[in-house]
Amino acid sequence: MEIIAYITSVFIGISLGMIGGGGSILTVPVLVYMFGVSPLVSTSYSLFIVGSTSLIGAYNNYRNGAVKIKTALLFGSTSITTVFLTRKFLIPLIPHDLFRIGTFQITEPILTMVLFAFLMVAASIGMIKSEERKPGCMECDLKRNIIRMLLSGIGIGLTTGILGAGGGFLLIPVLVLVLGMPMREAVGTSLLIIALNSLIGFAGDLGHVQIDWTFLFKVTSMAVTGILIGGSLTKKINAVALKKGFGWFVLAMGIYVLWHSFSFPM
Repeated sequence: MEIIAYITSVFIGISLGMIGGGGSILTVPVLVYMFGVSPLVSTSYSLFIVGSTSLIGAYNNYRNGAVKIKTALLFGSTSITTVFLTRKFLIPLIPHDLFRIGTFQITEPILTMVLFAFLMVAASIGMIKSEERKPGCMECDLKRNIIRMLLSGIGIGLTTGILGAGGGFLLIPVLVLVLGMPMREAVGTSLLIIALNSLIGFAGDLGHVQIDWTFLFKVTSMAVTGILIGGSLTKKINAVALKKGFGWFVLAMGIYVLWHSFSFPM
């Protein structure tokens, strides 16, 4: 099972490299169900794995002129602040036993995985329904939707902070629809924002979570291999078809995670 888990880790990077997101919502289920890591620690590990992998992908895209640094820093400032504060101050306050529904005890691991499952389902629907959209006027949309952009940054920051998901599947629609950014540049810029969000969020965990660095570097190296493969395949595979296919896969995983959370409570 461990060998399969490491091979699966490659697909985390492939997803990030090809569609600028989606890898983060695979990371936590892989860590929990295939490596046997606890959900809380998995969200922390996910931040490092996804952040490091996305940073490599962002650098490759930057060399190809597909990263808007200014946009990434402006948009990312809100989400970065939110994710750091969430990991540093909110997560340590969450108790293990939360509440009961009848005789069923809702614990922090169960709630984390249930929320993650719903996030996966929602993301998969967005991927399945995705279509190529004509880019709009970036500067016009930026001025008109500055409040929406800031709120989106806070929402993505909370998602990243609580669930360990980089938020690429949320970032891409915001960059394309709100800022009018072409898809190719949205993917590269998304990777940079994901990297900043995730790595700063991970920094907020230091001192709260015991880190197995050897294991973490092994999984990260597999994911980095995947993002290099994914980046080379982007020119050969239709992005919309890929996103829809990946969406169906994520939907199936989301349903499995939801079923497993209630059938085998942690």
